Amino acid sequence: MSEITDVLEAIEALDAQGQRMALATIVAVRGSTYRRPGARLLVPEEGAPIGNISGGCLEGDVADMARVVMREGTARLAGWDLTADDDAVWGLGLGCNGAIEVFIEPAEQAAAVTHALRMALEQERPICVVTVLSSEAPELVAPGARLVVPADGPIEGSLGHADVDAEAIGLAREALEAGRSEIRTFVHGVRAFVEVLEPPLRLVICGAGHDAIPLVHAAASVGWRAVVVDDRPAFLTPERFPLAHAFIPVEEPGEVAAAAPLDARTFAVVMTHNYLRDRDYLRGLLTSDVGYIAMLGPSARTHRLLSDLGDEGVEITDADRARIHGPAGLDLGAEGPDEIAQAIVAEIVAVRHGRRGGSLRERPGPIHDRPRPGAEAR
Repeated sequence: MSEITDVLEAIEALDAQGQRMALATIVAVRGSTYRRPGARLLVPEEGAPIGNISGGCLEGDVADMARVVMREGTARLAGWDLTADDDAVWGLGLGCNGAIEVFIEPAEQAAAVTHALRMALEQERPICVVTVLSSEAPELVAPGARLVVPADGPIEGSLGHADVDAEAIGLAREALEAGRSEIRTFVHGVRAFVEVLEPPLRLVICGAGHDAIPLVHAAASVGWRAVVVDDRPAFLTPERFPLAHAFIPVEEPGEVAAAAPLDARTFAVVMTHNYLRDRDYLRGLLTSDVGYIAMLGPSARTHRLLSDLGDEGVEITDADRARIHGPAGLDLGAEGPDEIAQAIVAEIVAVRHGRRGGSLRERPGPIHDRPRPGAEAR
């Protein structure tokens, strides 16, 4: 999301300057590729492109085609197939051995997705954007037409035909439920990119001690929104945490569930280094829908905290124990606040994607999940 934010801000800044630009989006992949569907590259009329859609091997070609799109004012769907396994490919220094499809459109045409990105960021809710890539009936449904389907709230835009809209809305709802972006084909031979845009991950950090500072920085560096909670208001300052998204003072740590924005997509870390404070924060978090609760300190300490809460009458289910990660972070041998922050961020990435966080060289299958049949790049 940090990269998408950079692209969004660049679009808005360049538009204010009156510059022409084109937006390139990966819409489908096949085989091994450096980036996945949804990666974007903004190509301005002047200056360097913003974003990234490959390891550097395709940006030049895409930028050249983007300038053609700028001149003609018409969107294009382009493909690059790098699956040839020979010296002619590898000798170019290409960072993958797969194929991608890229949809390149004038920035004016991408205004709807710009608005959708801003909505996902500001309202912190997932949305699905359906973008027409090609159509057997362009007089009814034109390439570049868009439909924005939020998880809740009114639908915006139209693909140009009621039957296509109805099918697109149903598939967008399915995509939102599954959290999957992919190519889909509708009636009238409409091929569209059904893209789920998730809001930035929210990381609630309970405890504003010194070692919370690098954790906030690490979270912000990957585009997450770090919210710092503490019962010591003097610690909650922009000078101490310049990259924090928000501060939440509480009178008592146990009030965290009522004071902080906690839902199923929130990740929480308890790190006050005070046993009683940590116990009370944990008690409050267990009453919320938070799916990940990290506890600093050795496992024996976490077990004791849970035992004490059980003695106080707090019901702790197997599901509760599954969402508690203590000690926090992946087993990287991390030492010191900066390395520990990186280990925690790495564990959150793994949990979010349903991975265990092992070495990729020991992974038996592909690095990324393969597209479903019919959703691959042509």
